[in-house]
Amino acid sequence: MPIGHPCVFFGEISIQILCPFLRQVMFLLLKGSIIELFIKHPNGDVKESAPSSRGWEWSCTSRVCQQVEMEVLSLLMSTPGEPTRKSNMERRHPESGQGLTHREVPRLVGLLLTMALMNALLYLCLDQFFSSLRHSTEDPKPCPHGYFKMGQMKNCSPWLSCKELRAEVRQLKCTGEGAVKRVFLSEWKERKVALSHLTSLKMKDDFLHGLQMLKSLQSKHIVTLLGYCEEDNTLLTEYHPLGSLSNLEEILNLSKYQNVNTWQHRLQLAMDYIGIINYLHRSPLGTLVMCDSNDLPKTLSQYLLTSNFSIVANDLDALPLVNHSSGMFVKCGHRELHGDFVAPEQLWPYGEHRPFHDDLMPSYDEKIDIWKIPDVSNFLLGHIEGSDMVRFHLFDIHKACKSQIPAERPTAQDILDTYQKVFNSLGDTVTSQTREML
Repeated sequence: MPIGHPCVFFGEISIQILCPFLRQVMFLLLKGSIIELFIKHPNGDVKESAPSSRGWEWSCTSRVCQQVEMEVLSLLMSTPGEPTRKSNMERRHPESGQGLTHREVPRLVGLLLTMALMNALLYLCLDQFFSSLRHSTEDPKPCPHGYFKMGQMKNCSPWLSCKELRAEVRQLKCTGEGAVKRVFLSEWKERKVALSHLTSLKMKDDFLHGLQMLKSLQSKHIVTLLGYCEEDNTLLTEYHPLGSLSNLEEILNLSKYQNVNTWQHRLQLAMDYIGIINYLHRSPLGTLVMCDSNDLPKTLSQYLLTSNFSIVANDLDALPLVNHSSGMFVKCGHRELHGDFVAPEQLWPYGEHRPFHDDLMPSYDEKIDIWKIPDVSNFLLGHIEGSDMVRFHLFDIHKACKSQIPAERPTAQDILDTYQKVFNSLGDTVTSQTREML
């Protein structure tokens, strides 16, 4: 996931904690230097306190020493744009009979230069830190076709066969059921996996179509296939404990996930979703349409939220193929559709006076997926600080997605490029503000 600025959540590390922590370290180091500066002061500026749970501590006792300490503290804690305040040095205590001596001033200047140097080192450290994080999160080398790797597995393993599925997979409990499959949380070699069974033989064609799609489309956009058995009408996939994308708000409301409930992470989720649509439209098999998406809840149920907060497509049972050159288009289902979530071309065009008949219903292409992107994106962005700012920057591309003329709608790649530009632009703004603070 691209990183917009230093103080953001990355994986399980809260950099919002790291930034102030490093500044505190800087202050403590400088405080030690201040004490060292005045340790030989004739008036006894530093005294040793009683031992504590953290060891022996030193503290300033003279007004001069405390003046320097307060000055450095005010500089460290100041923020960009704050009106310049009179320094503590200039606001000497009226009772103090003397300021800094000529011998003390050069050492104070050295301290301030040290502070500036440490700020610069802090910036360089964070820059290198985030560069290494970006490098470490690059997609690992994928397994060849017919093999899989998940979790902490170091090597790719071949898809499990019927024999291995029967002998090595232990079924635990049912976690969901649809028209085509019944899904069970299961265990394979002490790893949690998802075992899917065909619900009814009359749905076998859909089941086999979904299995074929899983086998052919394995990538970072698709749930990992671990094995299958056509004889038993079962297939095994990677288990994602966060469940379907429809659980997003419930998950982000949990205290343990508050650090990822930001516009940056939500925008990245929207980009993941559009990336999947783009992959399906430009798949190795041709242009595929996500037909199981006639309303928002149904659409969200087709995707899984992974533990590292990305999205993968899970249900591929209804992915018909479009071929513009041969004039082959699609119809999603055989019943009349209603509502404004589906594209206008999916609605019955002959009015209420003429009963719906599937044979008379015109077919359409992949641009029905484009129509739905703004609605899905709006759900993913949620209503948190910064999400309305993102919506404002996406207004034009979303308006284009809602064109009544399918051919005038942008491609998924066009939308993804726009989202990336918005992400980078807003991220650069925040990064610039953060660098000014440092």
